[in-house]
Parts: sequence; C-alpha cells; structure tokens
Amino acid sequence: MRIIVDAMGGDHAPKEIVKGSILAVKEYDIDILLCGKEVEIKKHIPQSSQILHKIDILNAEEVITNEDKPVKAIRSKKDSSLVKGMNALISGEGDAIVSAGNTGALLTAGLFIAGRLNGIERPSLAPLFPNGDRFSLLMDAGANVDCKPLFLLQFAMMGKIYMEKIFNIQSPKIGLINIGAEEGKGNKQAIETYDLLKSSNLNFIGNIEARDILNNNADILVCDGFVGNIVLKLTEGVMTELMKQIKTELNKTTKSKLGGLLIKDSMKSLKGRYDYTEHGGAPLLGLKYPVIKAHGSSNDIAIKNALKQAKLFLDNKVNETIIEEINKGGDLN
Repeated sequence: MRIIVDAMGGDHAPKEIVKGSILAVKEYDIDILLCGKEVEIKKHIPQSSQILHKIDILNAEEVITNEDKPVKAIRSKKDSSLVKGMNALISGEGDAIVSAGNTGALLTAGLFIAGRLNGIERPSLAPLFPNGDRFSLLMDAGANVDCKPLFLLQFAMMGKIYMEKIFNIQSPKIGLINIGAEEGKGNKQAIETYDLLKSSNLNFIGNIEARDILNNNADILVCDGFVGNIVLKLTEGVMTELMKQIKTELNKTTKSKLGGLLIKDSMKSLKGRYDYTEHGGAPLLGLKYPVIKAHGSSNDIAIKNALKQAKLFLDNKVNETIIEEINKGGDLN
C-alpha cells in the first residue's frame, strides 16, 4: 500500500507533514510518496533512518496556498504539490492521497482530476463530530454549499457504508440537521430531504435541532456544506473559548488552582474529545479514489492519524462497497 502526501499543504508544511508521514510508515508499515519541494522535504527526513526505502519524493516546485482561488489554482499551478500528487494518484503511483492544504483546491482537484464515482452527484467532506460520549459523522462539512435533496440522500447512503466499514456500526442511525425536530420543519430543501430519507431503506430517525447536535442518537448527521461548515467551526470556536475561560477561572485564586490540579486529567480528556489531531482527517466520500482532508493546522500526530484514515479506507474497500450499492440501486430509489 502506497499513500501520496501533499507535503506542502497546511500551516506547518513541510516539517510536520514529513514528520507525520515518517511516524505513519513506522506504525502502519505503509509506503509514502511525498509531493513537494524536494530540497525542503529532505531537510526533515533523517538520512540515517531505516525506513528510507519506504519513502519517495515527487518534486513539485509550486504551492497552492489558502489565499489561492481553487479552480484557478488547479488550472494554473500544474507543478504544485497537490496537482502533481493527484495526477500521480490517477496514474497508479499511489492508492490514496492525504492533504492538509486548501480544502477548496483539494475538492476541485478531486473533481477535475480524479472524478466522481459513477452515480454520485457530489462528493461530501465527512469529519467525525463529537456527540455526547461518542462521535457522529458530519456530512457535508463544507464541500458543497448548495445542495439538492438528492445530494443529501446520497451523503447519507455513503455515510452509512463508511460507518459500517470503518467503525463496524451496523445500520447506523441517520439524522437531518434542521431548525426543529418535528416533521415538516425547515426550508424546501429540508422538507424534501426529510421525505427522501423517510422513504429510503436507511435507518432515518428524523430531524436534529441545533441544540441537540452535540448530544443526540444519530450516528450520521446530514446537512448541506453551508450549514455543516458553520456547525463545525462554531463548535471548534466555542470549545476553544470555553477551555480558555475555564483555565482563566481556575488560575484566579489559590483555592481554584488546587481545584484545577484535581480535575486536570478530566479536563485533558474533555479537550481531547474536541481535538482534531486525534482523528487526523476527513474523507471526501464520492470520489473515484480515496482522498483524505487533514486539518490545516495539523501537526505530525494529526498527519499520522490522517494516513491511518486512508489506510482504513483502503483496507475496508469503502469505494468498492459504494459502487456495489449504486449498481444494485442502493438507497437511491
């Protein structure tokens, strides 16, 4: 198994990307193809390492930044790490690709270069999302701002397969993020999507209100990318600010400092549940090849875990199962 890595994508590239890739090679026994500026990449690879034979470099002199407009960047920066990496993927030089770079550019490259699975209208960015004492799959988290009800139905179908294959959750419960729990709530898109999900063979449990997003019975939370991205980033922001405020309060007095020491481990555990580094990356479900989006601020641990996601995706034949479901009608009728 060989996984392609966009070594220049992300806030801490290429150092953390390369370090994470090395960790993944050691822990998961995979081969890596690092795409990016060879001179810069080599600075972070110990030449005495015993795993050098499992790491190759594909030189790419251009970098797509977060400021670049996705479509223009993919068309004009042919020598970028992302474009060359995606082309290497479709030419068979690797089995999957991981990038912590520009999300829009990764999606655009996935659509224009890799292409969609036949029968899938739109790919969906599907990160794990905190839900009580467990996690749900959030679909879509930002790949598609405007969605037709059919797109959301397909997101749910692909999410079902992913949860069954990767997490062994059989017949996962699917909820639709909406402004109310009752049937008939929401805009036209939400009402029509509700009807499609209700009439499908999926395990649909109804609408999920915003106040229940962090504590509900759904294994998969379905919404368009506009709503999903707001939900994701709002949650990240609230938790970051909450942890900051708790830390401030605990440091105010000697008594509160002592109390802080007593709950230190519990607070660390709570923080970990909302830490993107623990989950590594989110798959772009619906593309012909496994594409994993890592958080833009990924450190070496987050990259290692993103590569683990890619390995699990391949080991469990997620795309092959999606194709099988589509060919036999799946839940799309």
